[in-house]
Amino acid sequence: MREWKRDWMFWRFATYGFFKNLRLFEPFLILFFLEQGLSFLQIGILYAVREISTNVLDVPTGVFADSVGRRITMVLSMLVYILSFLIFTLFSSFWPFAIAMFLYGLGDALRSGTHKALILAYLRKKGWEQFKVEYYGGTRSWSQRGSALNVILAAAIVFWTQTYRWIFAVSVLPYLINLLNLATYPPDLDEVVRRKSTGMKPSFLIRRHYLKGLLNSSLFMGLFKGSKDYLQPILRSLALSLPILFSLNEDRRTAMVVGLIYGMLYLLTSYASENAYRLKNALRGREDTAMNLTYILGSLLVILTGGFFHLHLISLSVITFVCLYLIQNVRRPITLSYISSVVPEEKLATALSVESSARTLYAAILSPLLGFLSDFLGVGLGLSTVGLVTILLLPLVWVREPVGSTR
Repeated sequence: MREWKRDWMFWRFATYGFFKNLRLFEPFLILFFLEQGLSFLQIGILYAVREISTNVLDVPTGVFADSVGRRITMVLSMLVYILSFLIFTLFSSFWPFAIAMFLYGLGDALRSGTHKALILAYLRKKGWEQFKVEYYGGTRSWSQRGSALNVILAAAIVFWTQTYRWIFAVSVLPYLINLLNLATYPPDLDEVVRRKSTGMKPSFLIRRHYLKGLLNSSLFMGLFKGSKDYLQPILRSLALSLPILFSLNEDRRTAMVVGLIYGMLYLLTSYASENAYRLKNALRGREDTAMNLTYILGSLLVILTGGFFHLHLISLSVITFVCLYLIQNVRRPITLSYISSVVPEEKLATALSVESSARTLYAAILSPLLGFLSDFLGVGLGLSTVGLVTILLLPLVWVREPVGSTR
């Protein structure tokens, strides 16, 4: 059997993922909003602004990427992100934050699905389509290594400055590097779609197995995106409960605990992404089984995380949340492989944008709901509720191996 290798473009793709995840504010975003005096409901609304803007713009930007060019679309996304980061740096109130979150959502819409489509176009060009899980999992592992470095740098900045504001400004630098990296990708990665019709054909979207796969991936990712940052207040509670850090003020104690836990977390998720193919192989190549299993486990982990936090079992709550991150990073390469096997290559960026649109819509619904529940019932019961809602939707998203797939 022909093997794939970590060639020059593998490292270009990996470099993109590494620097893309150097968003130093992410491990502290909710804590930053709380520092500015926002309630959990306001924070949930800001998250919804980001997700709704991504949702509305996802499909149009996917069509734009397939018709105009995926490389230029990625460059535009970097520019929009940078503008968002600068607004967060310069302003301190809800409405400027809402504008920044809208721009953040636009950046996500331009980016989501587009870079994955570039990777898959490259694999088709090389004849490595059968190694989608291994190749993408390998590049994604570098994204998680970037996240590990990200949280260490962010924690160091917060520790020394005792404020969350400067981590937005520093985040501009890796995005400038990525802009240059993306702008110099080989032009022939766009040629395949320029030779095809650019009109969006809905035929592949109505295929039953694609819709099931889309929903399975989208609802889980929506749950993950809507809840993952609530690890931050959980870690702050852990930091404040540790007697060994009493000599430090609250911001420095939180920075140390967040840096340590997130750093270890992203090293683990890097390993999980790189070895996602092992789960697929253990299930005899059944990507549908892997998707269903991880959907159930992930939803249960959110329920358990909330339950443990409500019962003040903070350490157990952190452990189950870490397991949720691992599940997400094992399943993402598998879901990408599943979806790409049933979608025409020239429409892949559009298809992945549709997937992202459904994901962000679900996250947009969950985010204010979770914020409202967290204000009135507590973070723990809020998390358990959204996890329960997601697992109750399981019959709608149960997937089966597609007949006649291109694998």
